[in-house]
Amino acid sequence: MATDAPPPSKGGAGNEPAPHAPSTEEFTEVQESAEFGELRTAHRSFAFPLTVAFIAWYLVYVLLSNYAGDFMGTKLFGNINVALVLGLGQFLTTFLIAWFYSRHAASKLDPKAEAIKSRMENRPQTRLEGDA
Repeated sequence: MATDAPPPSKGGAGNEPAPHAPSTEEFTEVQESAEFGELRTAHRSFAFPLTVAFIAWYLVYVLLSNYAGDFMGTKLFGNINVALVLGLGQFLTTFLIAWFYSRHAASKLDPKAEAIKSRMENRPQTRLEGDA
């Protein structure tokens, strides 16, 4: 079914102009900036330690499952044993880390990234040599 609707505009809401498409040089300039370095540091200082901690926690669980069967089989109450509780703890920590990261990203990373993005999109377009 064909329609005669106009193509979507390249700009934002209303009559806003289309955002500036940054050049490779502009991306490189931003990547080397102190502001981008702060963004990268804020991400890494949160993500790397939590990743290492979670992998260590997972490996402890796997090692206990393989080499400490008697301990993992210890019943806590009813048919619930240590292995089941620690296994469910793996899921819980996964969701907690995702929740903590989303809060961290929303409060620390997203504002910095949005500032960099809006500054790049609002730069005046530079003409390259040979452009008419």
